[in-house]
Amino acid sequence: MKKEKLGTINRREFVGMAAGAAALAAFPYSRVLGANDRIRIGIIGAGDRGQQDLKDALAQPNVECVAVADVYSLRRDQAKTIAPSAESYDDPRRLLDRKDVDAMIIGLPLHLHAKYFLDSLAAGKDVYCEKTMTWDIPEAVACLQAAQKSKQVVQIGLQHESSGELADARNWYVQGLLGKVTMVESWMSRNTPHGHGQWYRAIPADCNPQHVNWDLFLVNRPKIAFDANKYMNWRLFWEFSGGNVTENMVHQIAWIMTALDLPVPQAADMMGGVYSEKDGRQVPDTIAVTLEFPNDLTVLWQSTFSNSRYGLGERFLGSDGTIEHISGATDMVTGKYQGGISYYPEKANRSNGAAMTGSAKGQNHMANWMECIRARNQKTNAPVEIGYKSAVAA
Repeated sequence: MKKEKLGTINRREFVGMAAGAAALAAFPYSRVLGANDRIRIGIIGAGDRGQQDLKDALAQPNVECVAVADVYSLRRDQAKTIAPSAESYDDPRRLLDRKDVDAMIIGLPLHLHAKYFLDSLAAGKDVYCEKTMTWDIPEAVACLQAAQKSKQVVQIGLQHESSGELADARNWYVQGLLGKVTMVESWMSRNTPHGHGQWYRAIPADCNPQHVNWDLFLVNRPKIAFDANKYMNWRLFWEFSGGNVTENMVHQIAWIMTALDLPVPQAADMMGGVYSEKDGRQVPDTIAVTLEFPNDLTVLWQSTFSNSRYGLGERFLGSDGTIEHISGATDMVTGKYQGGISYYPEKANRSNGAAMTGSAKGQNHMANWMECIRARNQKTNAPVEIGYKSAVAA
């Protein structure tokens, strides 16, 4: 009940979001890139994942980070080692007000994604927003509408959308090699040493109100006294996180939805709980999800933090063939994984079919965003539409 209450926005707040989205339709695109098509980026949220995004961005040609915003001084200091010339702020608003920032990376905790996604669009910035795009469905609607009415280039941090394996799966499906797909099985499993729950981070000595702008962290949440554990381990608490569904399932459900060109699901259920480590977390570590889609399709996703044997994968079960995509565990910080994909015919309906191994080459997800910024092409590999659909599913 607490999660439902926190996830509900009142009519005035929603109307305000809609009005802000409408205002973007009239926002003139007048920004000019720096000399020689240099893209000047800012980053809001410089934790471990945000810092990885920053490194990935700076690895692209002719990209400069001019500003970093994070509520925690330690994170700002760490980001400065990656981008020494960048100005740093504890308040993202000061970064958004800068006219020399072309594009924004949003690497914040989930509950802050929608706020700074909308604020960045309103400020005329192109946006790279980490997954999941939003914490709840009304936010997903507001972000979709705002992005579609703007002229900004949006990429969601669903890196698997740029994979060669997805291109192979989509190609086989479009060719009709699967026949009618009625079920997709998917899973993601990890493990940790006894006594150490997945995601739990130690609290640094300087994680205190003197070094953390706690009010900005709680900007859209009920005000409570400073809690270092909730700040460092926000993924473990419903008011800031969607748990493993928004951390990991969202990657796979976006991948599946893109491969099969699916709409949002029409029904969903989930069972599970905190089974692996009783460390005070609210979000479950063992989960079984069922998603029902139109046209006779059920998608299953299961996850545990007590066993890593089977890593990550999906199986598309069609009347004429099967696609099997098997990977090792996905690295939480880099998003990298080892993948392979194969097709196997169903002899009952494709007696002369042959097994195939995927060979399509993937793209660098950050490079794709940069290329689209320069071309003013809003059709990135993970545009706002898949951000919306995968957020709704999650």
